[in-house]
Amino acid sequence: MREEKFKLDTLIGGWYIDPKICDDIKKYFVNSKRKTQGYIRGRNNEPIIDLDYKISTDIRLNGDDSLFDEYNEQLKLCLNKYMERYPETKNLFAEFNSIVEPYNIQRYLPAEGFKQWHCERSQANTRCLVFMTYLNDVKDGGTYFKYQNLLTKAKKGLTLIWPSDFTHTHKGQISKETIKYIVTGWFNFIK
Repeated sequence: MREEKFKLDTLIGGWYIDPKICDDIKKYFVNSKRKTQGYIRGRNNEPIIDLDYKISTDIRLNGDDSLFDEYNEQLKLCLNKYMERYPETKNLFAEFNSIVEPYNIQRYLPAEGFKQWHCERSQANTRCLVFMTYLNDVKDGGTYFKYQNLLTKAKKGLTLIWPSDFTHTHKGQISKETIKYIVTGWFNFIK
């Protein structure tokens, strides 16, 4: 599995999954009738549509949906690589579970995106790590990480893993020309 090298102190890992898996998930999205307006979570986990914050079209699916069988195999390899790179994660977490919360398949049309700085931790969740896979190449559609002073590139198959807390505040790079597709979700503590 090819690695995208980031400085160790960023706590961000990146590996490339099979591009065919990306194509299959993207094709599912394009043909699906389950698409909804993307939203953010507010107080008490209420869904909020705030177009100044985020504009996207989403499909939420359980990680154990058969669509994700091959993706989950590759995602587990990415997680294992992440834990090899940051071995402390093996000691802190008995096991990760990526099926506690649904996965999001997201489409951002030109000029859409996650426009505001945010992190993936909220008041009552058990998220410990975030994962995101770019399903297509987008020249100007990466992700900015504020405190790491890092802009990742949106390259097909690149799967990023990073901590969910405020230390990894981030936002999308808004493409003016290209539609961007991603899969994103969270590794959670198992109680």
